[in-house]
Amino acid sequence: MQPQPAIFEEHEIRRVYDEATETWWFSVVDIVQVLTQQADYQAVRNYWKVLKNRLSKEGSELVTNCNQLKMTAEDGKQRLTDVATAETLLRLVQSVPSPKAEPIKLWLAKVGYERMQELADPALSLERARETWQKHGRSEKWVQQRMTGQETRNKLTDYWANHDIKEGEEYAILTNIIHQEWGGLDVKAHKAMKGLKTQNLRDHMSEAELIFTALAELSTRQIAESVDATGMNENEAAAKTGGGIAGNARKALEAKSGKPVVSKENYLPPARKKLGKK
Repeated sequence: MQPQPAIFEEHEIRRVYDEATETWWFSVVDIVQVLTQQADYQAVRNYWKVLKNRLSKEGSELVTNCNQLKMTAEDGKQRLTDVATAETLLRLVQSVPSPKAEPIKLWLAKVGYERMQELADPALSLERARETWQKHGRSEKWVQQRMTGQETRNKLTDYWANHDIKEGEEYAILTNIIHQEWGGLDVKAHKAMKGLKTQNLRDHMSEAELIFTALAELSTRQIAESVDATGMNENEAAAKTGGGIAGNARKALEAKSGKPVVSKENYLPPARKKLGKK
């Protein structure tokens, strides 16, 4: 999952993007803090705890629709935090009397609208991403390869969506199969190799890794289309075959070049050295 804090009237709202389910999750406590206009963070947590208990006793679906994800706390550590989607938060706002209720609802609606714009026109999402990658110092060549790969990915997920594949867990299962077949390791292991935690794996791939990922996903889609693969069983078979094609190409390149394609290379900032006694 990729953390990308958002700003509402100078307040930082922690949020993470779940690539598998393609969903934004927002910190509930951060939203409650805006609504209550309470500077004491512990008081805000207590307010949410009491409100959550009340809603739970009332049988409200708001609480059951919340999730827990690790987010960076004030002390810099990753801690489990109650999170919810924009849709759930729009309903939660109704439970907190606040002059900020309408502004925060408009802000959440805007976030949802931007997402709908991107779904209707994926080019908008790519352009926003291009700006972010450039700000982070990626080369134009890398950015172009990353965008090409994302376009290939979007075409594959569009196919899945129209052929009885459920967005979320089933997307993640098929993605993992493709990755295992082309790279020889699953997504989790690849992220661990690069020292990534919440970061987006593709944003830390080398040019070669991006190219082979795109080849695997392109091959998977074209194979699926050729047999009109529908449902998990048929698309799992297409994923294994498509990923395998890229996997064989990777092995051939490695045999000739003597260099592994899958690497520890990443774009993480250098780790800070801890001061110790001499």
